[in-house]
Amino acid sequence: MRLVVYAVILSGLWLLWSGIYKSLLITFGAASVLLVLLITVRMNRIDGDRIEIELNPLKFIGYFGWLLLEIAKSNIAVTKTILSASMPIKQNLFDVPYTQRTDLGQVIFANSITLTPGTVTVETEDGHFLVHALSYSSDDMDALADMDRRVSETELVARV
Repeated sequence: MRLVVYAVILSGLWLLWSGIYKSLLITFGAASVLLVLLITVRMNRIDGDRIEIELNPLKFIGYFGWLLLEIAKSNIAVTKTILSASMPIKQNLFDVPYTQRTDLGQVIFANSITLTPGTVTVETEDGHFLVHALSYSSDDMDALADMDRRVSETELVARV
């Protein structure tokens, strides 16, 4: 059943994004979808690794809206830094602890850091990420702790 759902989703996306409905291109699209499904089946036979999505959808939508706003604010700050005559860059590598219980929550937090202009998650370790900041300030740790808390609140896993 899962493969049928994947096939429908992939076919729909392919048709939507291609925008050309000629028989040759539809044949190529169908072949592409079948190839992806074949590779997926083979990969699942080997490791059977699946990520369960244990997120509260409403809280995640709220988090996503908040993240978009933070990305916009960070874009403005990075633009000001780059365009200023003195370029007040204070680069720094620092550890950011995380509190997410699921792998998906940790991925969301690490990618949220990277999506925010001026910061990049460089490395993951047990319990923390190594982050590079273009213009580091002491307020960065508070902002990242707030982001960590917001991501953790989207998880359905019981908190300890």
